[in-house]
Amino acid sequence: MEGLELICFNIISSVGMAKSSYVEAMRAAAKGDYELCEAKMKEGDDFYSKGHDAHLELLAKEANGEDFAPGVILMHAEDQMMAAEVVRLMAEENIKMSKKIQALENK
Repeated sequence: MEGLELICFNIISSVGMAKSSYVEAMRAAAKGDYELCEAKMKEGDDFYSKGHDAHLELLAKEANGEDFAPGVILMHAEDQMMAAEVVRLMAEENIKMSKKIQALENK
C-alpha cells in the first residue's frame, strides 16, 4: 500500500481513534470523572489533528498539480473525518449536559 491509499488509511485510522476518544470522554463525564473526560477530549483532538494533517497532505499534492484518481477510499476517509467532527460536537454538548445534571443532583 502506498501513496493515496496509505494517506487515506492514515486519515481513517486517526479520526477513528479520535471518535473513540470522544465517546470515552462522554462516558467519563457521565460518571463525573471530568479529569479523565478532559484528557480523552485532548487525546481525541490530537488524533483528529493527525488525520487532518494527512488530509492537508492530499490537498497540497493536488494544489501542486499531482494527479490522482480519488475513489471510494478517499470518500470514506473524508466521511470519517466529518463523522469525527460531529461526534466531537456531540461530546462537548453531552459533557455540558452531564455537568448541569450532576450539579442539580448535588443540590
